[in-house]
Amino acid sequence: MTSTVAPRTTSAYYVQAILSFALSAGGLAVGIAYLPVSSWMRAFLAVGLLYALTSAFTLAKVIRDRQEAGEIVTRVDQARLEKLLAEHDPFRTEGP
Repeated sequence: MTSTVAPRTTSAYYVQAILSFALSAGGLAVGIAYLPVSSWMRAFLAVGLLYALTSAFTLAKVIRDRQEAGEIVTRVDQARLEKLLAEHDPFRTEGP
């Protein structure tokens, strides 16, 4: 008994998320590049931007992994329950 899992997001939502990320990161990078400060300050802000981006990706991955682990446990528990219900016969009598 296998069930297929329907995708949770549409392709339009996926494209919107990618474009939103690209525009925000690109806009911030352009802003840092044209900021009227010394090159050391610009480099510091660029490193900060890279750190924030990698931290966001790591956080998203950790949350996704934890959610997937929870889904696996739920599926195992559901399979056990379905097996118990399939084996249960309320009209069965014990003994000869």
